Amino acid sequence: MARVLVIDDDTTVSQVVVAYLERAGIEAEQAGDGASGLAAARARPPDAVVLDLMLPGIDGLEVCRRLRTMQSAVPVLMLTARGEEEDRILGLEVGADDYVTKPFSPRELVLRVQSVLRRASPAVPAAPPPDVVRDGDLVLDPVAHRVHRNGVELSLTTREFDLLHWFLAHPGQAQDREGLMRGVWGWEFGDQSTVTVHVRRLREKVEADPSHPSRLVTVFGVGYRWDPVTGEPRVGGLPR
Repeated sequence: MARVLVIDDDTTVSQVVVAYLERAGIEAEQAGDGASGLAAARARPPDAVVLDLMLPGIDGLEVCRRLRTMQSAVPVLMLTARGEEEDRILGLEVGADDYVTKPFSPRELVLRVQSVLRRASPAVPAAPPPDVVRDGDLVLDPVAHRVHRNGVELSLTTREFDLLHWFLAHPGQAQDREGLMRGVWGWEFGDQSTVTVHVRRLREKVEADPSHPSRLVTVFGVGYRWDPVTGEPRVGGLPR
């Protein structure tokens, strides 16, 4: 059973969230502030975190930063009472995978949590397992859920990994933000700035010069395109 850590100082909100998660068959644990939430995550690493932005003491942004140093791939869904785009983008930039603005529908929140949990849990592979994908110095292993560049493992969030995998699977094809939200996030609608922020974060990890990308390039008026280093990305097993 998947386990979700809910960090929110509003007892009413956290109790409702926990009740809906448990009704959906998801184990849930509550924490009322950032410090206790981080302690709970250290003591028993969760499969996902629902994190309020406005927390006493250590705020949600700092909690998210610290979670990323502890568990780089744990999905984080941020709750915020703020509707401004800048606040949502800031949450995504520090490593949140998704966000929901208060007031929210508990059922929608559960669906969002289920979505990030599915993305974070590699499916049981059929035979043969998915092939490793190579593009120049970049190697993505979908079974191990690991990416290496120049032999060094990259620290990617679940969404960053999925986004990179999507681009490598569709080389040379212009992808608009709406299509990426459907294909990578599984959303039929949502804030497209989510895609913009994740592309920027991914560029910082896979590009030699993120300010002048040569792989994950912008297609003006459309969205983005993955330009392979040499021809099509190759698939095949890891070297023995």
